[in-house]
Amino acid sequence: MSGLSAVVITRNEAHNIVRCLRALKGVCTDVVVVDAESSDDTAALARAEGARVIVRKWTDYSDQKNFANAQAAHPWVLSLDADEELSDTLRTALQRALDKGLAGAYAMDRLTNYCGQWVRHGGWYPDTKVRLFHRDQARWEGSHVHETLALAPGIPVHRLDGDLLHYSYPTLASHAERIERYSTLHAQKMYAAGKQASVVKRWLSPVAKFLSGYLLQGGLLDGRAGWHIARLSAKAVHLKYAKLHALHHGRS
Repeated sequence: MSGLSAVVITRNEAHNIVRCLRALKGVCTDVVVVDAESSDDTAALARAEGARVIVRKWTDYSDQKNFANAQAAHPWVLSLDADEELSDTLRTALQRALDKGLAGAYAMDRLTNYCGQWVRHGGWYPDTKVRLFHRDQARWEGSHVHETLALAPGIPVHRLDGDLLHYSYPTLASHAERIERYSTLHAQKMYAAGKQASVVKRWLSPVAKFLSGYLLQGGLLDGRAGWHIARLSAKAVHLKYAKLHALHHGRS
């Protein structure tokens, strides 16, 4: 049986961290939390749940996660975000994989809770992520917006039963705030790459995004949540290109 370390990077996650860590008990024999100088009780709450807490100044997502992987007591790492939680079925699947002996890397479906509702349509599920791997065979890459896990060539990926529960958007305001922040980062990344924001991109791409998520991918089946996700996702696309257009014209 292989030992398993869980690693979580945090910054002001007092509202999430206890739920995340408690679901790891009985599965992971080592839990590492790398906290980016939180101003709330994240670090204290994590220590109270038995995690090893390392406080480190924030750099970027990939660097923080790679640093956390290096602190793990075991070479096999389960990498989670503070707003994620193992479902009971996923816990069982992880235990079976451990009992059998880990090999390759492991993916799991992520199910998002949006304002209290589980979302299964609109392109949001299954949001499959590779989160269990040998740290010598994987590395997080990308620093500007979203980090991605790069596996060594030839590493097989197995899919685990059960869902990784994702409590990402507790309110509509939290979704809107994230859209504002990430649209700026996306615009800056595209600007650095020399991309342009045409009229079509600024005005038709948001419409296409809404229709794709709400109609083609069945977002309407999620009721009010599906409606809000579709319209705010369209807004995100519009803001991204509007901000890119502003950068090219010297406006902040």
